[in-house]
Amino acid sequence: MARIIAIANQKGGVGKTTTAVNLAAALARTPKRVLLVDLDPQGNATMGSGVDKRELEASITDVLLGEAAPRDAIVRCEDGYDLLPGNIDLTAAEIRLMDVAGREGKLKQALDAVRGDYDFVVVDCPPSLSLLTLNALNAADSVLVPMQCEYYALEGLSALLDTIDALKGRLNPALEIEGVLRTMFDVRNNLANAVSAELTNHFGDLVFRTIIPRNVRLAEAPSHGQSIIGYDRASRGGVAYLGLAGEVLRRQRERDQQQAKEKAA
Repeated sequence: MARIIAIANQKGGVGKTTTAVNLAAALARTPKRVLLVDLDPQGNATMGSGVDKRELEASITDVLLGEAAPRDAIVRCEDGYDLLPGNIDLTAAEIRLMDVAGREGKLKQALDAVRGDYDFVVVDCPPSLSLLTLNALNAADSVLVPMQCEYYALEGLSALLDTIDALKGRLNPALEIEGVLRTMFDVRNNLANAVSAELTNHFGDLVFRTIIPRNVRLAEAPSHGQSIIGYDRASRGGVAYLGLAGEVLRRQRERDQQQAKEKAA
């Protein structure tokens, strides 16, 4: 049964889509069966996976509205993972879902139909705490929070954690924090180093050891419709995302071992 990880942060420009695409590609190389869900109306994860968002026969929009089955919309990507693509139609879907009963559970319902086919489902969320993001958090087992190490990012992180706590009480009691990922990191920046240290002191093991650097090859990859793993896995960005995938797998093994001990006790 797949572990569903939502990549979320209401602040834009922190590397959510970059992380979603490259984590999916890195996990697929381990190899694991991976599904990437593009829940952002910008459709950047779709384009970054080499799929034209303007020429979709079916998309996550059709799935959420009950007009297509998930398997009818899923496409296979060259980097070894499956994609449930998205585009600007998601904006209209969100409006249409506003008056629908159980609207926060539509994504969970859709993913339940295919969850057994995968080891991991990675959901790229829009940069807002919208109905689409609530759907992702309701469906997810955990939330991975990418953030830049800058002053305002700490405030945004606090707001997101408050939202997650509220959501746990109302919709998804089992929701966990997968971890906080430091992205676009420049070791020459004193403020970045200071914020990074504060994050580690405050959140401890929740902060991934992996740090995603500012990297030209990482920025170039989406324009070629590829993940950094397919474009240049030996680059600093490629090595970093392979390291992140390793940490995610290690944490999953530790959870599995803990559950096995609890069952045996």
